Amino acid sequence: MGALIDVILPVFLVLGFGYVAAWQGLFSESAVDGVMRFAQNFAVPVLLFRSIARLDLGASYDPGLMLSFYAGAFIAFGLGLTGARLLFKRPGTDAVAIGFCCLFSNSLLLGIPITERAYGTAALAGNFAIISVHSPLLYTFGITLMEGVRSHGSGATLGRVAVNALSGILRTPLVLGILAGFVVNLSGLALHGSIWAAVDMMASAALPTALFGLGGVLFRYRPEGDMKAIGMVTVLSLIVHPAVTYGLGRWGFGLETSALRSAVVTASMAPGVNAYLFASIYGVAKRVAASSVLLATAASILTVWAWLAILP
Repeated sequence: MGALIDVILPVFLVLGFGYVAAWQGLFSESAVDGVMRFAQNFAVPVLLFRSIARLDLGASYDPGLMLSFYAGAFIAFGLGLTGARLLFKRPGTDAVAIGFCCLFSNSLLLGIPITERAYGTAALAGNFAIISVHSPLLYTFGITLMEGVRSHGSGATLGRVAVNALSGILRTPLVLGILAGFVVNLSGLALHGSIWAAVDMMASAALPTALFGLGGVLFRYRPEGDMKAIGMVTVLSLIVHPAVTYGLGRWGFGLETSALRSAVVTASMAPGVNAYLFASIYGVAKRVAASSVLLATAASILTVWAWLAILP
């Protein structure tokens, strides 16, 4: 019970504050969009820059950590894609979007604050290692597969689709923040103390702002129909992905405790808003994606509590 009250509830109370503010009309949709734009385009990229710039790359990039997390992610994707096609008879493009919901955990806006509250700031190295490749890898994979399904029979090459997808991803603020952090880290560039002070000020605003804004965004995603597909996404995201990650991390790769915690907590997060944005870009399975983000986020209050109890 202590983990639920002390670790999980504070994070979800901030998120819930944003939800209630939007629900009661105290925070307009344009205001929510502005807060999220500030968080995602400025504050969070600065947080990622600071974290990657100061990360011990040799110690943090454990192959077992990465394989445990991403094997679970892609297994959840494969099961979601197959279930959408075979069980729910959805078209190929819908199936890819539903699979992407199972693939794309909310590793940053929920994974970071919950890990930090549970295990302290020093425990975040594994989280940031996962996040540093999360969006580039998963968006490139998802967009390439979606474009391949859409262009089936048209003669377009997957190579060209992949290049176009990657070029777009490399221009996003989150990825630019990560890349800038790698430049500083690998070059050994010494930044003046005043620059780091400004970076720290921006980074400290990132997570509370993003959580509050995320609550406002989730208010728009009202659950509607397709409950079996939504249930499948929720189970794959909150149970199957972290279970595979836990099994591989603990018994397959023998991860040390801190790495195992980072991998499993990150894997246990609900689908992020980016899962809905991906479906929205292509205009497919939007109702399933939106409702899955909302309902899985709510359900994760209990499932994350269970995973924290299981972890050493």
